[in-house]
Amino acid sequence: MRYFFLAMTLVLLSCNTNEKKAAQRPNFLFLFADDQTFDAIHALGNQQISTPNLDSLIANGFTFTHAFNQGSWSGAVCVVSRAMLACGRYIYHAREDIDRVPLWGEVMGEAGYNTFMTGKWHNGYETVYKSFQNSKSVGAGMYETKGGMEGPGYFRPVENKEDTWSPYDTSLLGHWFPRFYDITSTEEGKIRSDEYRVHRHTSEIYADNAIEFLNQQAGATNPFFMYVAFNAPHDPRQSPREYVDMYPFDSIDLPESYLPEHPFDQGEKMTLRDELLAPIPRTEYAIKKHLQEYYAIISHLDSQIGRIFKALKKQNLDRNTYIIFTADHGLAVGKHGLLGKQNQYDHSIRVPMVIAGPDIPGNRKSDALVYLQSIYPTTCALAGVEIPPSVEFRNLLPIIEENSPGEDAIFGSYKDFQRMVRTTTHKLIIYPEAREMQLFDLLEDPLELHNSIDRPDNQEIVQSLYNQLTDLQQLVGDTLVLKNPGL
Repeated sequence: MRYFFLAMTLVLLSCNTNEKKAAQRPNFLFLFADDQTFDAIHALGNQQISTPNLDSLIANGFTFTHAFNQGSWSGAVCVVSRAMLACGRYIYHAREDIDRVPLWGEVMGEAGYNTFMTGKWHNGYETVYKSFQNSKSVGAGMYETKGGMEGPGYFRPVENKEDTWSPYDTSLLGHWFPRFYDITSTEEGKIRSDEYRVHRHTSEIYADNAIEFLNQQAGATNPFFMYVAFNAPHDPRQSPREYVDMYPFDSIDLPESYLPEHPFDQGEKMTLRDELLAPIPRTEYAIKKHLQEYYAIISHLDSQIGRIFKALKKQNLDRNTYIIFTADHGLAVGKHGLLGKQNQYDHSIRVPMVIAGPDIPGNRKSDALVYLQSIYPTTCALAGVEIPPSVEFRNLLPIIEENSPGEDAIFGSYKDFQRMVRTTTHKLIIYPEAREMQLFDLLEDPLELHNSIDRPDNQEIVQSLYNQLTDLQQLVGDTLVLKNPGL
């Protein structure tokens, strides 16, 4: 009996120690925007936009100023970016491997985290079911407006012609009337609800769900990992009137890289849905209107993120929580004559990325080249969770802690229409279908305004970049054969 009581005491002490250890492990709040370009935050250089909550996060965190997405095999760039993030695999490996490797949320759940997701997933029911213990308001890839492409949300606005579109007209559907489903863990297993609709803006609904989850976590034994993926600022760019009124039309500046049309057809010019939101050629009037609505929905998103921050602090969870903010890719919104993200310019492949939390240096920035999907292994490292060997993206902690270098070069692609390699100094874009090439000196021409591909003195750098590009193709599983520009 004496040995029995001793054994029981040791078991109880072990349980208490494990509970204490679990309670001390950090929490994770991951905030994911949709279509938010790298400079669409006030603190990152855009003086026109108001984003006080994201500004505060940047002031208290570590910002990667050169974070990128690897591209897409689909017109829905969002799908591919999110697939890579979920499974940790490079672009052309992720397409098949997402169904057979450990997923980010799954790994955190198996490590003892309470896992929760709300918002846009865009990679099928099976993977979200596998990734999270509970999911509320799992959203669609995008929410179409009333009338679709035949309705008032496309080919607009036209100057001196009535614009029947309004971003705060809730009858035009889109963000104002989303459909969802939930996944709930029960003793019998996970249950998926029927689809339902809500008459409220998507950003507000996701913030409500995040706050509800945080309130439930107060006093919880296990740490949490929550994935909050907003549909904003993806079109339709809708928000309450007060946010649109923050940006008077006459106060909107055109981008320096504004063009009425792109110099050549990059592929699918007249069929890409994103590009048909405004008239072609682009007018200054139309682009300023789209920027007004883009800034408004981002400011509305920022205010919802602020609500989540307040709830985190109210529950005394802020001191032991890592907050990560990024986006799946950027967006053109009038730059280079484009509206969408199916291109290889920085405005479309580069995203904001900030990490704040315990022991993360505040108000620090790094210009190291990184991929946004490196968040998966980085959170594993922060949590003391073993990074699955299937993960190909690198852990970013050495950059944060030791100022280690990032990637030597960034790979980019879009279907078979575009291939890109970007270093800290140059970018080469090859268009196999259009038979065009572009070379940009990023030190002298950061806005990518002047194609210097035909300069004879650049042939050596073109060949070097091409060699790097083909090496990266092999690394990421890209089988598209490119013509050597040096031949």
